[in-house]
Amino acid sequence: MSEKEKLPPAADPDYLTKSISARESWRIFGIMAEFVEATERLAAIRPAVSIFGSARTAPGTPYYELTEQIARRLSDSGFSVISGGGPGIMEAANKGAFLGKSPSVGLNIQLPHEQHANAYQDISQTFRHFFARKYMFVKFASAYVVMPGGFGTLDELMEALTLVQTGKSRKIPIILVHTPFWQGMVDWFRDTLVREQMISPDDMDLIQVLDKPEEIVEAIFKHYETRGFAPSADEREMLLNL
Repeated sequence: MSEKEKLPPAADPDYLTKSISARESWRIFGIMAEFVEATERLAAIRPAVSIFGSARTAPGTPYYELTEQIARRLSDSGFSVISGGGPGIMEAANKGAFLGKSPSVGLNIQLPHEQHANAYQDISQTFRHFFARKYMFVKFASAYVVMPGGFGTLDELMEALTLVQTGKSRKIPIILVHTPFWQGMVDWFRDTLVREQMISPDDMDLIQVLDKPEEIVEAIFKHYETRGFAPSADEREMLLNL
């Protein structure tokens, strides 16, 4: 018997390679299942607005209450509201929509800490993979509303800007809420990124900074006043190739 044959299966390098390969193959099927299930469950929620913000924002604080007001106004105006489904700003967004006329949608993510599903969801979908969840935020959104937040919020914002800038996603309103929070970043975009030609001056037009719930709803309707909310044939093709 060779030295390799004497090894227990778990210590055999070939066995380990095959085991990892098999797990990766099954993982692909799990990812596919997430995409299929979420797409089917969310198919009827358009038009919808995705709202992002900090999971650490406590109920009763100004950001929480402002988010709830925005979501309620959007919901009563006919928009489903999509949030990350967790606490903080996500909860405020779902709560406002839940109390309104249109569906409240939570795209929850399994995390080792922080995330737990809030109670204000008409439609709740849980994901294991961040990229599948992020795809759904983009695919079904007619607008992005970005409240104050941390790294996760900035990640969602930058991804939306990148997809629109590069033509991988249709142009939608991307609205930053609460000028004092965002102004420093917007100034840096203009004074550094534009000046050093890292982005085009026209890229600044992808962002709006607004403060009041009624301004946000009005800006979204204004964007679509010459067309419907549904994606055009070209935009549907674009979204299929995100």
